This record gives sequence, C-alpha cells and structure tokens, in this order.
Amino acid sequence: MKRIPMMLQLALILFCVMAIPMAILTWYSGAQILQNSESAIAESSLAGLNANRKLNENALNNMAQDAVRLAATNIFDRIRTFETFDELNGNYSNVSKAQAVLLELHNLNHRVNGVYSSYFYLSDSDYVVSTDKGITMLERYEPIDWTKDALKGRRGISGVWYPRTLASGVNVISYVLPLNSLLTTTRGELVVNLRESQIGDYLRTSEPGKHGYLLLESDGTLVSHNDKSLLLTDGRKQPFIEEILTSNSEEGYAFHEIEGERLIYTWSRSPLFGWWNVNIYSMDELMTKTHTLQRSIIVLTVVIIVAGTILTVFLSTWLSKPLRELVRVVRARSKNLVVGNKNELVFLDAAFRRMQDEEEGLYKLLQEREQDTRSLAIHNLLRGEVTKQIAELFPEPYYLVAVVSIDQYRRYVSKTNPETRNYHRYLLISQCESLFPDGVHARSVYQGEGCFAIVINYGSLEPGSSLESIHHALVAIRGAAAELLGHSVTIGVSSRDEDSAMVPERVVEAMEVIKHRMIEGSGGITYWKQEADQGKKYIYPTNSERRILNFLDTGDQDSIIKELELIRGEIHSVDYISYDNILFIYTQLVGVTIKHLRENKVSTSRIFARRGNIYSAIASFDTLDELEEYLRGFFGEIIQYLARNQSEVNYGERIIRYLEEHFCEEIVFEDMAKEIGISYSYMRKIVYELTGKSLIDYTNLLRIEKAKQLLLESKLSITQIASEVGYYNVQSFNRFFRKYEGMPPRSYKALKQGASEREPQEDQ
Repeated sequence: MKRIPMMLQLALILFCVMAIPMAILTWYSGAQILQNSESAIAESSLAGLNANRKLNENALNNMAQDAVRLAATNIFDRIRTFETFDELNGNYSNVSKAQAVLLELHNLNHRVNGVYSSYFYLSDSDYVVSTDKGITMLERYEPIDWTKDALKGRRGISGVWYPRTLASGVNVISYVLPLNSLLTTTRGELVVNLRESQIGDYLRTSEPGKHGYLLLESDGTLVSHNDKSLLLTDGRKQPFIEEILTSNSEEGYAFHEIEGERLIYTWSRSPLFGWWNVNIYSMDELMTKTHTLQRSIIVLTVVIIVAGTILTVFLSTWLSKPLRELVRVVRARSKNLVVGNKNELVFLDAAFRRMQDEEEGLYKLLQEREQDTRSLAIHNLLRGEVTKQIAELFPEPYYLVAVVSIDQYRRYVSKTNPETRNYHRYLLISQCESLFPDGVHARSVYQGEGCFAIVINYGSLEPGSSLESIHHALVAIRGAAAELLGHSVTIGVSSRDEDSAMVPERVVEAMEVIKHRMIEGSGGITYWKQEADQGKKYIYPTNSERRILNFLDTGDQDSIIKELELIRGEIHSVDYISYDNILFIYTQLVGVTIKHLRENKVSTSRIFARRGNIYSAIASFDTLDELEEYLRGFFGEIIQYLARNQSEVNYGERIIRYLEEHFCEEIVFEDMAKEIGISYSYMRKIVYELTGKSLIDYTNLLRIEKAKQLLLESKLSITQIASEVGYYNVQSFNRFFRKYEGMPPRSYKALKQGASEREPQEDQ
C-alpha cells in the first residue's frame, strides 16, 4: 500500500466507505423491516383478538347477569303454583301472570344484541313460557332434555353456556340458568338462546386479506366459525389447532405455511369460560406493502452505488490534487529529506515527524517560564507571612485591603458549572489588577466562597489623588464584575495601614464591612469605620413576636407580612445594629414559631420537610429583603398547612354523612370519592383517622347496626333483612354479622327476645 499512488488509495477508500456500509445497511434494514413488520402485525393481531374476546365475554356476562337479575326479581313466583297448562289458562288472572313472565322474557331478549329466543320451564310442569312460541304445551315445544347434558359439568350456582342447533336449524349458544334458593323460591330453568352469528360479529376482525376465526370449547368443539358447516364438530381436525390446544401458552401467535401461503395464527384462551379464540390471517397479503418497499430500497441502493462510484473517482482526483502539489514543493525544497519510492502520504509523514521533533524542543523552553510565584506570595501575605517578593510587589508605604464578594453566591453557583466559575475568576482577577491607575499597585487572589481579596499599595495621601482614584477603580471593578458574572458584587474596604504584616487584620476588617450589606443592600462599596455604639445591647421586637403568633393562629397572613415589614423598619431606624443582632432577631422569631406549633400539637416536620435546615438558610442570606422574603414563605407554608388540616375535618364530616345516608345501597367508593371531590386513597386515610377503622369495616358496621334493629323491631326474614341493609346474599350477611357480634343473626334475635320475655316475669 505504501507504493500505491495516493489518488488510487483515496478512490478505493471512498468507494469502500460508501458502497460496503450501504450494501450492509440495505440488507440489514430489509431483514429488520420484514422481521419487525411481522412482529408488529402479530402483536397488533393478538391485541385485536384479545379486544374482541373481551368484547364477547362482556356481552355474554351482561346477558348472564341480566338473566340472574330477572330470576332474582321473583317474577317467576307468580306462576309457581300452576303445574299444568290447564291451570295456567283457568282464568284471566292466571293468564295475566303468565303474560307478565312472557313480557319480562321479551325485555330480557332486547337487552343484548343477537338474542334469538328465551324460555322459562317450571319444574314438573307440562308447559313452557317462550318468546318464540309464546305460552305453549311442553310437547309442542322443541325438546328440552339437552339441558341435563349442559348442566352436568356445572360448578357453583351460576348458569352454563351450551352451543347447539335449534330445531329450526339456527345455530345458537344457549345460557342455561337453573333457579335456586339463593335467587328465588321457584324451581325451574331459564334458557336464553344467543345467535352464533352474533358471536361471530364480536370475534370477526377488521384486518385486511384472507382470514378466518374459530371459537372452540376447552375440549375442542367448534362453537363459532366463519364456515357454518363445521359448527359443533371437532376443531382439532383443523390445521395446527391441535398444537394450539395442547400448548402451555394461554395466548400467543405462530407462523405456518399451507400450500405455499404464509399464515399467522393468533390465539387467546378465555380465563372466564375456558374457550379458545383463534384468528387466522394471510401474512402474504398483509406484507404486500412491506415487500414492495424492500424491493424499492434495493433498486435505489444499486443506483446510489453506481452513481457514487463515478463520483468517487472524481472526488479522489480533485481532493488529492492539492496534496500532490504540496509533496512536489516539499520534495524540491527539502533535498536533505531522503525518502524512498513511497507515495505522497508516507513522504509527508516523514516531513511532519521532523517538524514535531523541533517543536518539542521549543515546548520544553515554554514550560520553564509558566511557573508564576506571585499568587503564592499574595496568599502567604494574607496569612501573615511576609516574603522577599512582597517588597518587590508593593514598594509604597501604605496598604488597603478590598474584598469583592459575589452577592447571592449560592444562586450564582447553581446557575454555573465549575469550568465557567474558574474562567470567571481568571477574568475578574485580571480586570481587578488592570483597572487601578499608575502609582497604585494592586494584586488580587481568590479566597473562596465567592470572595476576592485585593491588596492595594499606594504612596500619596493628598486629597483627590490616590484615594479618589482607588475609589474610581473599585467602582469600575464593581461594574465589570456585574457584567461578567451576571450578579452584583459588594465591596468592603478596610482601614489604612503602614505595615505589610498587618494585612491579615485588614482582611478581617474588610470582611466585617461586607456584612453591612444586610442593612444597606447589596451592590455597594463600604469603607471601614469604627462604630461608637457597638457596645449597645441586642434589640428584639417582643411585641411583634406576640402579634405574629396570634395572627398565625387566626390564619391572617396579610397581618403577618405587615409585622415583618415593621420589624425591618425597626431595624433600619436604629443608629447601629450589628449583623449578629439581625440574625438573632430572625432566628429567634423562627424558633419561637416552631415552639408554638409544637405546643399546639402541629407536626413541624411535615410542614418544613422540603426546607432543609432553616437556620442555615437564614445565615446564608445577604440582605434584609432576602430574609423578609424567606420569612414570608415560611409563615405562608404554615398557614396553608393549618388550612389544609381544617379542610380534612370538613371532608371527614361529608364522608361520614354520606356513608350514614347510603350504607344500605351498593357503594362504589371510587365514585363516592369523586362526588366528594377527593382521591380514593385520601378518603380512606380520613376515615381511618376519624373512626380508627377502614372504610369497608366502617360501612359494614353501619349495616350490622341497622340489621340488629330490624331483627328486633320488624318481622322481616333474614334474607329480607340482608337485602334491606345492602347485602346481596345471606352468606355474606351471616359472615359479617358473626364477625362483629360473635354469633349468627338468628342466635342474636333469639337471645335478645328471650331476654325481653324474662324481664316481665322477673318484675312479677
């Protein structure tokens, strides 16, 4: 390769970079398109199958529930005593009762789409009440012996679904509900015949192309199929159905080929009925667009590769021309650079290596001059260590120390990254030293926590000379820092000193001056002066503290804000107040408030969970405005929390009142919570805090108390009492009654009635 001309190498590289990845990408994308398309179609088909299955189950469940509700209405009790057709037609009243039953059966048919007919057969009678033939003799109606086979495998008290063909040739799926004592006192069978075609409408998909559907019982019997001639036959004989029924998967999909056609089988087993729902699609028809897209991509790729090959030759010739010219020039001027018969890149590599060796020698010379000892000398001076370099840096007799502090430093740190802050420090230090006039020597270093120390050395004391020019320089530094940092800065200037060893004490003075921004505000330039009144005692607004606590108890936030403004005004009105005194006022106010809340049993941890350390936050603020704003939020959160607790009490009263008014009904707690205007979980929490019981336990307790009253004061049966207080079956009523009273309802009634009968005898 080293002897091949660069133009040919470049052409080969460009071709490989373009053609090979494009060919691989085309092949891989085509395979992925097919695979992902098939997977997406399969997942979509399975989702559609599950949706259709659930739609079918919901329809069958609704019809079954409607049949159960009809049986529970005691409508069939009206004809319970008529065992013969003649008795039923004995008089107009009997016929009216039978007609009422027939009317209810017609209403039942209309509640669900696709019902062909329904009938009711009274046990041991010789007639049938049906919607297709009216009230007729049993011998004139189609045979009903098939119900015995349908009910053989029944479990529990619910009805069963049984596929069959009527005498009229109509394929139906019949719901057989034997009436029992839990529903009604009448014995018999209620049968609803749902057309098989309606099941097909539920299961038939909207996917394009050739497809079919199958609905099979757990034993493989075809319940519904698009080919009606296969109904009630063994579905296992259909292709690949045996594999689906014997698989361990309740749902899934698989690809099969039949006579050269690729099909997808999707299946899902109903957990409710145990039926198998199967759909079949033709993947060849579904993937037509995908195959067309794949062929188009291949053709387009070939065209691009051919065009790219021509362009590659062009580009390689054009791109290599400047480099070939450069090699020609270098060869002519570097006669001492001997390189064999190599291509242009090898020649340039040798030339650049020689240049690199010469550059490394220059780099070592530059490294020796990078060490800067000036900053180290200034840091040592601020710690009280005076070195020989100090006399060279500061030749004048007088010293000042100015400290530049970034206002709201924490906010500045939160908005900038470490690299940006380092860059800002470098620029600010450079500007601080360059803005002072001639004759004033200033050196700046960074001390941490947003503070820069500037040691200023000057000689002249004449008014309007050095001191005035120093002030103008500090003003310029303040403006430059605000523009650079995006934050204002406060500058504190110490008193003058003639000894460099006293510079550390001047730093302390400048830092103390910085604290004056608490009262005077940020962004100023303040000079040190000895305060005559620093020995005064601390002040504290006791009256404002007492009023704030009273306003807090009444929830008067506006009055609290006014009191905070009065406190700030009192601080401003004092001739001198120290920084420590100001922090003492606000930390004491916070502490008294927290103590007051705890004495009133208010959980302060829940109120201030997000605030962190309140006292540290107060100490971090620079100005009274920031402190006052923080205290406004502090008291605002307390008032909001106390108001929210009061709303919980109001919600509790509404919840208890609602339960006491509706406990005899079927209560949907989620709907109840929406009506009250709160979440379900929040409602459960309120009930537990008010009653010490869960929402369900409290509702059942109300029902049992009402049941006890009805047991002693009414002549209703146990079943009627259970229904009256909101239980749909006696078993649930007995279970909950025993849970709360320790005995069944009959024993409780007998015990209380026996006690009341003994009391008069004892009185006699």
